[in-house]
Amino acid sequence: MTDDLTAQIKDLIVAQPAPHGRRLIAVAGPPAGGKSTLAEHLAEVLPNAAVVPMDGFHLDNDTLSARGLLARKGSPATFDALGFVKLVSALRDPVEVAYPTFDRSSDSVVPSGGSVSADTDTVIVEGNYLLLDDAPWNQLRQFWDLSIFLDVPFEVLRERLLQRWRDHGYSDSDALTKAESNDLPNARVVMDSAANAMHVVSFTG
Repeated sequence: MTDDLTAQIKDLIVAQPAPHGRRLIAVAGPPAGGKSTLAEHLAEVLPNAAVVPMDGFHLDNDTLSARGLLARKGSPATFDALGFVKLVSALRDPVEVAYPTFDRSSDSVVPSGGSVSADTDTVIVEGNYLLLDDAPWNQLRQFWDLSIFLDVPFEVLRERLLQRWRDHGYSDSDALTKAESNDLPNARVVMDSAANAMHVVSFTG
């Protein structure tokens, strides 16, 4: 993620009016696409900005097990999408808003793990499914003052996802199974939503 790219996107954000008193910026893209990195960089260069990740809306593992979805954790059906829509709607108003975060070490949600202060001017929301056409995710698009999609070549994503699992101690074969059974199908779903973005940032590698 280059400084030039961050500066260009910062200029796009600053140019957006804030009719509701606070800008809401969506940074969407597939898993391992660089969303978190870009969002954090933008929060560093924008005044009074905060990042809100979508990951705090993972359904808990007991619920996923009961629904037969634990192996697909991270797919659209494994999130509290309606709860997320409610949060994004609340972020419009310039008030303090608490939100859940996700602890990867314990694979669990931390209720009220983060908060956006009342004086925050720009909220950068980052996640995979911010631009989906499927209900209720499609309700989100009405809230974005600017939406950015990170388009990364599929083979680059595949290698990043494999390395992510290797870094968690998985063997090459197990990493491949994890990626191909869940992460890569999810990535394809996300990539189909790129057409709904106001701006698409394409990477060649």
